[in-house]
Amino acid sequence: MDNTTSLQAHLDWLSAVLDYRMKVYFEQVPPSEQADFPAAPSLTEGLALDDLLLQEKMDWQEKLMVMLALAPHLNPQLLDIFFTKNTLFDRGFTEFGGLKAEAHSGFLPTIETAIFVIAGRDLKLRLSVMQRLQANGNLFQKGILAPHFAKPEEPSASAQLQLNQELLYRTLWGLEYSPTFGRDFPAKEITTALTWEDLVLDDFTLSEVLNIKYWIEHNSLIQDTWGLRKVLKPGFRSLFYGPPGTGKTLTASLLGKAINRPVYRIDLSMVVSKFIGETEKNLGKVFDMALHKDWILFFDEADALFSKRTTTNSSNDRYANQEVSYLLQRVEDYPGVVILATNLKGNIDDAFIRRFQSMIYFTKPDAKQRLTLWTKLFDLGMKVSENVSLEALSQEYELTGGEMINVMRYLGIKLAQRKDQAVQMADVVEGIRREFRKSGKVVI
Repeated sequence: MDNTTSLQAHLDWLSAVLDYRMKVYFEQVPPSEQADFPAAPSLTEGLALDDLLLQEKMDWQEKLMVMLALAPHLNPQLLDIFFTKNTLFDRGFTEFGGLKAEAHSGFLPTIETAIFVIAGRDLKLRLSVMQRLQANGNLFQKGILAPHFAKPEEPSASAQLQLNQELLYRTLWGLEYSPTFGRDFPAKEITTALTWEDLVLDDFTLSEVLNIKYWIEHNSLIQDTWGLRKVLKPGFRSLFYGPPGTGKTLTASLLGKAINRPVYRIDLSMVVSKFIGETEKNLGKVFDMALHKDWILFFDEADALFSKRTTTNSSNDRYANQEVSYLLQRVEDYPGVVILATNLKGNIDDAFIRRFQSMIYFTKPDAKQRLTLWTKLFDLGMKVSENVSLEALSQEYELTGGEMINVMRYLGIKLAQRKDQAVQMADVVEGIRREFRKSGKVVI
């Protein structure tokens, strides 16, 4: 049996269940002749859908919830039965639930649909199923069903029943899901071709960074074996601060690479909105998606989003303060690693700072570190003339790693223009002059 066969078997089971529920609901079968619910198919290890159901030890109700969520993707016409009209009121049956999409012409099941299919008119069973489909229910807590959001004035059961996108990809095609960067997901995975050995930091800063790495690697030991889970909040929150170009983004990328965890940088231009409630909604999408993924969330230039709260003088101030409070709550509740990066620590709200497990200052490199950086950069393959003294460059010119990389880009362009084989000292100095001009400095 392959995964397609398993999917078809479960769709056939869902079809039989729907047929059973409708016949019972419309009293087409006398109570004395009603059989038990159709039995779910047997499961086989090694198949994507079956492995999910086995791994999570799902009972028949949870399996039905998953199949209802899968049906619009695999066999949407299977749910057309819910378009049956109530002839008394010339409209659909309220108890069927369901949503109508803009482009999709089929029936989209809601929480109410699942409650109806499983429980019918049985009020006690309805309440039981309804409880299982609350946001704190098993399938939502494990990230199998996507978080659902009904409008505040509407019953929670009116929200759509959706499978988590990652599990949808894995169940249908056995593929890992990578969310698409855009308005619906304002974050992008960042990676680096560099290695841990390429990171040049002072000893104290490096030891603080390694503490984050050790926390991630030994989280279970720290929290469970030694009983600290009772007193420690989940997750780890760190503030990287210091001048631009000192390695904050690179360090976040290397942390993820070292422990095989994706690092997602949140695009603040897509998160922050002038419309009330939109900023929280945009950021909530990222946290909800990341909740069960062990992602490292990286907020660059974080003071744009996590800035100090202001005195409430207007409704705009009040809503801005509400945004900061919401962000504080989401960051504090996230069970993974959150890194905020800023050039100025003083711009970050004090409420965030009190909740950081570490605050790591990234200093500008000293002469010894600058020599190491220059050496690593020129060892990549660019030839250097004998008149280039890396020691002199390191002693005389105070540059960050980011500024040095910009100098190397300039040198590459110059060599390509004149088809030279080696970098001259004058070339490096001119590249440094260009960098200093950007910040208003002058170099002779």
